[in-house]
Amino acid sequence: MSPFDPLPVITVAGTHAEVGRQMGEATRDMIRADVALAWEDLPAGRSKDDQLALATRYRDLTAPAMPWLMEELDGCAAGAGVDPLELFACSIEEIWYAPRTRVTQGRCSDLVAGPTATADGHLLVAHTNDLGEGSHERIVAMEKRVHGDPVILQLGGVPVLSVGFNSAGLALTGNELSPNDEQLGISRDHQVLEMIRARSLEEMVAASLRPDRASSYNNVLTSADGGVANVEGSATDAEVTGLDDRGHLAHTNHYVCDRMRPFEGDPGYAERSRRRYDRARAMLAAAPPASITMDDLHAMLADHENAPDSICRHPAGDTRTETSFWIVADVTEGVIRFGRGNPCDSVTQEYRFEPYAA
Repeated sequence: MSPFDPLPVITVAGTHAEVGRQMGEATRDMIRADVALAWEDLPAGRSKDDQLALATRYRDLTAPAMPWLMEELDGCAAGAGVDPLELFACSIEEIWYAPRTRVTQGRCSDLVAGPTATADGHLLVAHTNDLGEGSHERIVAMEKRVHGDPVILQLGGVPVLSVGFNSAGLALTGNELSPNDEQLGISRDHQVLEMIRARSLEEMVAASLRPDRASSYNNVLTSADGGVANVEGSATDAEVTGLDDRGHLAHTNHYVCDRMRPFEGDPGYAERSRRRYDRARAMLAAAPPASITMDDLHAMLADHENAPDSICRHPAGDTRTETSFWIVADVTEGVIRFGRGNPCDSVTQEYRFEPYAA
């Protein structure tokens, strides 16, 4: 029997403000705890007032660029009964570490098998999301039905997302990087919320490259028609790549592209990330041509080679990182399998978009 309970699947619907309020009401205790705990772990030399003043500068830039997001976040704050500026501050990763002391917080692995690499000619995506020990308790799956937008399934915390899929046939996974050129702008946490509302891969890529961004994740963007764009970005530059000549893609938590390596802000951790990256590429390469299935990718996610720097991560020794959730998706068919905790020992859940329709 798995030690992990299934993830709750929460459905919210209405306007952005209504959806935000429902999100806040449904996860009130979790949001209140996260906001309260945030002020116990401030960056060195910064007070709560300093942090809120910095968040206000981000909000002043974000509000005119993404008014819909403000409606959703403020609705979420109202539903949870927390201060809207405090919740906004907690949704901006960039302000929670001091300059020049950047340490990668989210440690994730992504594997993609394109149509030429899979047994049925479908596009398959797999992802592990690694956070601090106990983080699996703060993960939810949420179906969002916002007027005028595609239906969205997102997994992660609230109000932000870690991965997302929509009824226009698009998928967003990826992993955190450590860019050394971060700046005041639209947080990467908020960019992904914009990207998953897109109706085309091109629109998603454009949103990931918006020039007013504060920083960037490595965004793994895929579509039901077989399109793949891996956007390895920083605040001021990006490289967009795709599948290799065998129809594979892997990425972890360091810059891989030659053009982007000068932006690496955590070179010590990059070496540890490379172990997962090399292992993911090796497992994909070991699969015979046109053979990979969803079950195969699930098995790759459950791999423990190079522990504790393995793809399936368990707290061990002084490494207190765990895999908080995982997904394997058939993007072509709109089928997402997922589970709380480690892919080696969790309850597999399934969500289907039937049929794909914007």
